[in-house]
Amino acid sequence: MVELEHTHNILSELGLNTASELLEAKLEDAIHKNATYLSFLSELLEVELQEKKRRSEERRIKLSKLPHRKTLEEFDFSFQPSIDARQINELSTLAFAARAENVIFLGPPGVGKTHLAIGLGMQAIRFGMTVYYTSLAHLIEDLQKAAHQGKLERRWRVYTRPDILIIDEVGYMQLERASAELFFRVICSRYEKGSIILTSNKYFGDWGELMNDTVIATAILDRLLHHAHIINIRGESYRMKDRLKSGVRFVPPANIPVKDNLF
Repeated sequence: MVELEHTHNILSELGLNTASELLEAKLEDAIHKNATYLSFLSELLEVELQEKKRRSEERRIKLSKLPHRKTLEEFDFSFQPSIDARQINELSTLAFAARAENVIFLGPPGVGKTHLAIGLGMQAIRFGMTVYYTSLAHLIEDLQKAAHQGKLERRWRVYTRPDILIIDEVGYMQLERASAELFFRVICSRYEKGSIILTSNKYFGDWGELMNDTVIATAILDRLLHHAHIINIRGESYRMKDRLKSGVRFVPPANIPVKDNLF
């Protein structure tokens, strides 16, 4: 039919490729249901809209550099009773991101800090937000390399533009002063402008040693904690769950957070 081919061409020129591909199927379905013109058009455009949203979400997931696609629904709250599931559910509304507030997960290795951070990142992407994930070690290495190549300001936008920046594994490496200053600049650049989700195995009182400079550490924490939700996770390693069932227990080293006092 000439009209059908013409409609295909119009939809394709408008960039409505999914609607074009499904046109005949939706027409047959509409005839079978004796649907109105309006309901047929609405259903066809709804399919196109959902496909565009799916492609947009997939593109933002790839750009986010998230190492996994773990969701909050997959997290086993029963294994970590120290976590208030209601608080995580509240954070999952992304109201904190709308207010440019931060979320900080503290605790020993394996308790689910990264899973929760990524889960919030995935939730934000579902909500149409932009997210970027990096470990602290990679962030410092990346910015130092860019500075050496004279591309620091261009690379800087990678860490300042996203709605949410996830900085994972703070505390696993001690920073030199120049590295601590770069980290400070990142925190300053997002202060009250964009949210940071950060995970650390160090209490805040240890950050002076971590940054090799108490003044810089204090300045970082002052901005980071001004508008922040702090979740202190105390519990067994999630990775050790199967071993725990066999009676093997993990005792964290003394320098890893297991207490209520964060400073």
